[in-house]
Amino acid sequence: MANLTITSILEKMTGKDKDYRYMATSDLLNELNKEGFKLDVELEVKLSNIVLQQLDDVAGDVSGLAVKCLAPLVKKIHEQQVLEMTNKLCNKLLNVKDQHRDIASIAMKTIVAEVPSLSVAHSVLISVTPKLIQGITGPGMSTEIKCECLDILCDVLHKYGNLMASDHEPLLGALLPQLSSNQATVRKKTVSCIASLASSLSDDLLAKATGEVVRLLKNKAAKPEMARTNIQMIGALSRAVGYRFGPHLGDTVPVLINYCKSASENDEELREYSLQALESFLLRCPRDISSYCDEILHLTLEFLSYDPNFTDNMEEDTDDESHEEEEDDESADEYTDDEDVSWKVRRAAAKCLAALIVSRPELLAKLYEETCPMLIDRFREREENVKMDMFNTFIELLRQTGNVTKGQMEFDESSPRWLLKQEVPKIVRSINKQLREKSVKTKVGAFSVLKELVVVLPDCLADHIGSLIPGIEKALYDKSATSNLKIEALTFTRLVLASHTPPVFHPYIKAISAPVISAVGERYYKVTAEALRVCGELVRVVRPNIEGSGFDFKPYVHPIYNAIMARLTNQDQDQEVKESAITCMGLVVSTFGDQLSGEISACLPVLVDRMGNEITRLTSVKAFAVIAASPLHLDLSCVLDHVISELTSFLRKANRALRQATLGTLNTLIVAYGDKIGSAAYEVIIVELSTLISDSDLHMTALALELCYTLMSDRRSNRNVGLTVRYKVLPQALTLVRSSLLQGQALLALQNFFAALVSSANTSFDALLDSLLSSAKPSLQASGVAKQALFSIAQCVAVLCLAAGDQKCSSTVNMLTDILKDDSSSVISAKQHLALLCLGEIGRRKDLSSHAQIESIIIESFQSPFEEIKSAASYALGNIAVGNLPKYLPFILDKIDNQQKKQYLLLHSLKEVIVRQSVDKAEFQESSVEKILNLLFNHCESEEEGVRNVVAECLGKIALIGPQKLVPALKDRTTYPAAFTRATVVIAVKYAIVERPEKIDGILQTEISTFMMLIKDQDRHVRRAAVLALSTAAHNKPNLIKGLLPELLPLLYDQTIIKQELIRTVDLGPFKHTVDDGLELRKAAFECVDTLLDSCLDQVNPSSFIVPYLKSGLDDHYDVKMPCHLILSKLADKCPSAVLAVLDSLVDPLQKTVSFRPKQDAVKQEVDRNEDMIRSALRAIASLNRISGGDCSHKFKNLMNEIAKSQTLWDEYCCIRNE
Repeated sequence: MANLTITSILEKMTGKDKDYRYMATSDLLNELNKEGFKLDVELEVKLSNIVLQQLDDVAGDVSGLAVKCLAPLVKKIHEQQVLEMTNKLCNKLLNVKDQHRDIASIAMKTIVAEVPSLSVAHSVLISVTPKLIQGITGPGMSTEIKCECLDILCDVLHKYGNLMASDHEPLLGALLPQLSSNQATVRKKTVSCIASLASSLSDDLLAKATGEVVRLLKNKAAKPEMARTNIQMIGALSRAVGYRFGPHLGDTVPVLINYCKSASENDEELREYSLQALESFLLRCPRDISSYCDEILHLTLEFLSYDPNFTDNMEEDTDDESHEEEEDDESADEYTDDEDVSWKVRRAAAKCLAALIVSRPELLAKLYEETCPMLIDRFREREENVKMDMFNTFIELLRQTGNVTKGQMEFDESSPRWLLKQEVPKIVRSINKQLREKSVKTKVGAFSVLKELVVVLPDCLADHIGSLIPGIEKALYDKSATSNLKIEALTFTRLVLASHTPPVFHPYIKAISAPVISAVGERYYKVTAEALRVCGELVRVVRPNIEGSGFDFKPYVHPIYNAIMARLTNQDQDQEVKESAITCMGLVVSTFGDQLSGEISACLPVLVDRMGNEITRLTSVKAFAVIAASPLHLDLSCVLDHVISELTSFLRKANRALRQATLGTLNTLIVAYGDKIGSAAYEVIIVELSTLISDSDLHMTALALELCYTLMSDRRSNRNVGLTVRYKVLPQALTLVRSSLLQGQALLALQNFFAALVSSANTSFDALLDSLLSSAKPSLQASGVAKQALFSIAQCVAVLCLAAGDQKCSSTVNMLTDILKDDSSSVISAKQHLALLCLGEIGRRKDLSSHAQIESIIIESFQSPFEEIKSAASYALGNIAVGNLPKYLPFILDKIDNQQKKQYLLLHSLKEVIVRQSVDKAEFQESSVEKILNLLFNHCESEEEGVRNVVAECLGKIALIGPQKLVPALKDRTTYPAAFTRATVVIAVKYAIVERPEKIDGILQTEISTFMMLIKDQDRHVRRAAVLALSTAAHNKPNLIKGLLPELLPLLYDQTIIKQELIRTVDLGPFKHTVDDGLELRKAAFECVDTLLDSCLDQVNPSSFIVPYLKSGLDDHYDVKMPCHLILSKLADKCPSAVLAVLDSLVDPLQKTVSFRPKQDAVKQEVDRNEDMIRSALRAIASLNRISGGDCSHKFKNLMNEIAKSQTLWDEYCCIRNE
């Protein structure tokens, strides 16, 4: 049927009438695009010929449609037909007289783009390439033919360069001479063509191409336009091949720098292209360009202000800006010269400098000293587009400062932040001039710089607020201001208000508030929404505390209220505006409520009304939380009952964020207005919240339990409330306590809940205790309680006992010790386990020395055949000792000395004591410390790793209590002959470096290098200990190790390499097993680098680490690959240029990981591990794919195509990408 239709279409296509031909071609296009379209061989030939014929149709719209037909047609016909078509088209191209050459060229490009399979592509390439080469190099070929052939060849190479390896050399031979062509268009297209070819060239051919271009460049007699082409060629090559261009930098960089300096004055483009090429090197070959960075930096600084035709008489910054400003405006506008293209050089210099800033975090301090003043000075650039580039370069400098100093609190005089702070007055002065300019674009750029500045140095503008306000006013009031400018100005105002202390703004509130309030009335919703957000900050600033701050805020209350109320009551506006108005009104009512007594009754019902609307529900709930928490304690009686009933109904809604916000708001309302809410409402709330308590959402559970606690501890609750809790919430709580996931806030809330329950009227302590203890019961069935759950139950029991009073507490302790004495059967083991944990938890909170011999009863359990009971006993003994140190600590120390067999358990008890003391900042008696230290140091060399670890943790935590004594003692032992001792003292230092500030920090600052330098120890255990300590220091106290990193990093990188001497083969009889002793060390080293990237980015030179170290890690064992994938994702985010530069070399190991399949007989654990591994690799690939510019790597593109072909991989990848 289809074939009949086609036959009739073909007849019409060859008709005389142009309109007929057009309609028939259109019908053909529709047919070809149908899914099930098929042709027989005869029709194929006919159809192909007619479509080709149509290309030459005199009517342009018919030939245009014929080109469109080619795309689906190529996919539906046989290879032979495709080849015939391409041959005919090539002949048309090369036919000098043919007037249809351009349409043939478009047709060829369409076919190249649409070739259905690689095998067809291969045949097409074999037939087409020689003809294209002939078109480029053949004698007598016109410029037009050359250009068309170069264009098509460029497309071909871009898509199929890898398939044409055998043609690479002839292609290069044909293309390189064209760089010297007299026709500019030919040279330009040749540059693109060679660049497309370069990405698939072998290293030898790439070297040949580069060598040829450099030879041409060094030819001093060449014309300037030839030099320009060759410089463009160098830039294009480096952009195409990335890091592979690195080896040729030695030849090219000096030549380019020389051209920049020696080019004649009117050859601006030569300088521009040279700087663009240098920019490309900086971004793509960061490792090889290192040695030229200084030279390039000085070059860019020289050309930032390159303006040979214009003498600027505003060299010095004058403080008396007002009258000179007008003159400056005029003088800048007077000079215009269409011929002057020196701005291109300045723009290229600014971009080159930005590349240097982005790719060299380690040069940041130097960049501040040398470039910052210069850049600020260049804000006065007269060419607007170049000025934007100056702003952007400066913003890159600020961003890099933020990246490098993230998480550092204190900064010294060499720190980039400190250096930036010194420049702030100059920046503000320069930006203020820009804010007075007429151009909107300039002002938007200036606000972008200020925004970034406030983000990086939050409180830096305190002294300059007054000088910035005229600029903000002008931006918001000016008739010519665009919405974009207003939004930028408002966003900056919001950031400044949020990041500085309120008193700074008090002198200027009048000037700030007027334009902001007028912006609330703007028509464009984005401006209004931003203005409302600024109002929210303004409210906080105007009245920072209720007691009064000596600033008269009253004149501002009504103007702000009226502006927001107008927006709040208006129904027909954007959701963003509605939400911002609700949030802002919540702040206004909670801050100014006492001044708005008349208005509140009008405003609160509107907020309640918004609570009923699904779109604004969540925002309104949060606004009521703010109002309820107000220290003004406003009268909400007009809406309170309605609000409570609405909120209670929200606890049933599916929206999680809404339920969370509702629990928080109810909690706040009940604390503040409990006396106005009846007990009946309490009961309904409790019934609703009981359904939210489960371990599937611990955050929600914590909020629900906190609300329940608030309701129970309200003295006005009647006994029905207690009953409802007992029947509705208690069963849920007892289920929750058995969950192995319970921790953190939810566990604390659960403990408070039990404590409150015992003091509420109708729940007896004994019943509660019994239900808690029995929740650990089912030990015979498989559903035994998890170990983590036993700890939770024990903590709840302890809190319960303390809340019930001394008498109940001591009877419980007696009951628990009776369980321990009763050793009638082994079934009791679960009971004993729990009893020990409960005793420990109670003993930690209360002195149990009144119970005679309790320590001996516990130590009896050390004999138990069960490991859990032994460890629970050591936990209990340690915690009871915390309750009464003078009595129990000597007992533990004495036992450690005398009982060799129980040493490990007793050391754990000692660890519990020491860790608790170091957290509570308590002091031991001097004599006990001596005794403890001798004991610990004696066990440093223990053969058992478990013992050594406990000893190290104890030493580290004691060092927090008495650092003056301990740090020197640890330092002495770093030179001991026993490797285990050296390893133990380094791990002890690791435990002593905690996140909070401690007195040990000052002492460690001077001594830490001794411990860290053990990274080059002979013994692998010691090296690993040093790496772990370095990792902890980098995470918790980066400033301790910053100065040592230049020396430590090469040593650390060395630990990531596979060391053959650490791999041994164990003979197990029937088969041999390979053991890699260095695996743990390599894993630790990569994890350490991962941490350093977060805290010390400016010290790590990423490009020297990625190749070879990270590359080998990506090909290593499972345990090493995982951290390497994380590092790669982090680097892609933080140093994209360093990653792009070596992207090709990272693809192979990633591809290997993604396509690895376990053996048929692999166990489930291996299969799961492999799936985790693939997911982790895909996460890294997704990060790489987000870097802009990743498409210059053919290998990476191919990898993405491979992933797209595999359905399972692609689904997994899409899932990860959308996380």
